[in-house]
Amino acid sequence: MRHQATLISGDGIGPEVTRAAYELIQRAGVAVDWEEVFAGAAGVAKHGEPMHASVVDSIRRTRVALKGPLETPIGKGYRSVNVALRAEFDLYACVRPVRSIPGLPSVFKNVDLVIVRENTEGLYAGKEHLIAKGVAETLKIVTEAASTRIAAYAFALAHREKRRRVTVAHKANIMKITDGLFLDCARKIAAANPDIEYNELIVDNTAMQLVIRPERFDVLLTDNLYGDILSDEAAGLVGGLGVVPGANIGDDIAIFEAVHGSAPDIAGQGLANPVAVILSAAMMLRHLGEPDAATRLESATRAALADPAARTRDLGGPATTATFTAAVAARL
Repeated sequence: MRHQATLISGDGIGPEVTRAAYELIQRAGVAVDWEEVFAGAAGVAKHGEPMHASVVDSIRRTRVALKGPLETPIGKGYRSVNVALRAEFDLYACVRPVRSIPGLPSVFKNVDLVIVRENTEGLYAGKEHLIAKGVAETLKIVTEAASTRIAAYAFALAHREKRRRVTVAHKANIMKITDGLFLDCARKIAAANPDIEYNELIVDNTAMQLVIRPERFDVLLTDNLYGDILSDEAAGLVGGLGVVPGANIGDDIAIFEAVHGSAPDIAGQGLANPVAVILSAAMMLRHLGEPDAATRLESATRAALADPAARTRDLGGPATTATFTAAVAARL
C-alpha cells in the first residue's frame, strides 16, 4: 500500500535528520509519496512567512506529517510554528515515549513510560498581554472538554499498549480551580476505567520521583507546560532529546517530530544525531497501519545504538549522520 505524507524538513540540522528517516522508511519496505513543504526559518526564506498556506494545505490533504526541528525566535519575532500547527489542526495529544536504550550511558536501565500532554490549552494557549508598563500577564486556560479528552486519550493508550497505570501530574494544591478542573476530569475518566491503576502526584514531586524511581511511571498524564518540562527531564534519563521521539495527534491529523532543537552550530556538517526523528518516523508508520515495519525500524535503530562505533558524537561515538543511518539500514 502506498501512503501520502507531508514532509517538513525543518531548520538547521532538520534536513539532514529527516533525510535519514525517510530513507530508512523506504528501506523498511514502506512506500510513501512525500509532499515537501517549508516552515519556520526555511518558510521565511522561501515564502516570507514561517507558516505559509502551502504547509496547512498539504497537511490537511495528507493528514499526516513528519517534521524536523524548527527555529523559534526567543523573546521576539514570530510565534512558534510548532504551537501554531497544534492549534491549527487541534492536535490535542502530545505523545512522547521514553524508553531505556541498551548500551547508552545512564544510571537507569528499565525506563519505559509514555508522557501524554494536553497540547492546546494551559499557559501555552498564548493568551498574554501587558497590563501596564512593567507588568505582564498570561492566562492559563483549562476547559472541561479538553481535559476530559486528553484523559480519555491517556487511558485509551494505556489499554492499547497494555500499560497498567496512569499517573496525573498537577499543581491543584495551589491552582485549585484550573488544575483542580484538570484533576476532576481525569478522576471521572479513571472511574470509568477501573482496570487501569490511577494515581496523582503534585508536579514538583513528579519531577523528583522521575530521577529517583522512574520505573514507577507507566503513562504520565499532564497539562501543557508541565508536560513540556517533564518530557525533557524524562528524556535525560535515557540519553537525551536526541534519542526520544514525539507525536502531536488529533482526531484526524497527526504530526510526528523530533523534539530537540535545530542545532544550527552543527548544521551541514554531517554530525547530527538522527535517532529521535527515525523513532518518530517509526511512530508514524504505526499510525499509518504499518506496525511490522515500525517494529523493525525501532529494533534496527536500537541495535545500531548498541554498537559504540555506530553512535554519533553526542552519544560518545565517532559516527556521522550518514554512517549511523547506514548502520540502521544494514540491520533492517
